[in-house]
Amino acid sequence: MPKTLVQEFTKGLWQELPPFRLVLGLCPTLGVTTSMENGLGMGIATTFVLFGSNILISMLRSVIPSKVRIACFIIIIASFVTIVELLMQAYTYPLYLKLGVFIPLIVVNCILLGRAEAFACKNNVSSSMADGLGIGIGYTLALGSLGAIRELLGHGSVTVWGHLSYNLMSAFPSYHPFTFMVQAPGAFICLGLMLCLINAIGD
Repeated sequence: MPKTLVQEFTKGLWQELPPFRLVLGLCPTLGVTTSMENGLGMGIATTFVLFGSNILISMLRSVIPSKVRIACFIIIIASFVTIVELLMQAYTYPLYLKLGVFIPLIVVNCILLGRAEAFACKNNVSSSMADGLGIGIGYTLALGSLGAIRELLGHGSVTVWGHLSYNLMSAFPSYHPFTFMVQAPGAFICLGLMLCLINAIGD
């Protein structure tokens, strides 16, 4: 893989890590990360849409009129969202029910339209693939880690997938879960602390 493609891929894992670096896609970040499973599921679904839409937009960039490019981008993104929604209904229906309205709302996730406008419509297919995959994986890791922290502090356990749960706080009998961490205030507090930590680490 050429060095430039490696750079396009890896930038999404730290340098342009959403939502902590780009500060985009905060609504699903706060809304679905009550558990690690929800965070990972939402991240994987978004990665699928981002990867597919980046490729198609890059392929069609020379034939999409500039005056209607945003509308065309939204149609392409919406098409991939429909695909991922149908796949989740068919194969991961319990997770689909947990994520609820946030799956169709991937269409308006500013990360997708931002990458389409800022990158995919200006670069070739291979670079757009690397960009979409890197940003998507970074977003998935961000949501998964945020969900894991909130779930661990809020319930004392972490659910990896389905019914596979690890009670990590069982070694501390006096531990009482901070239930507010799996509620809206906990989402803001946890996100703020993670933003602070990442900014302190720097580049």
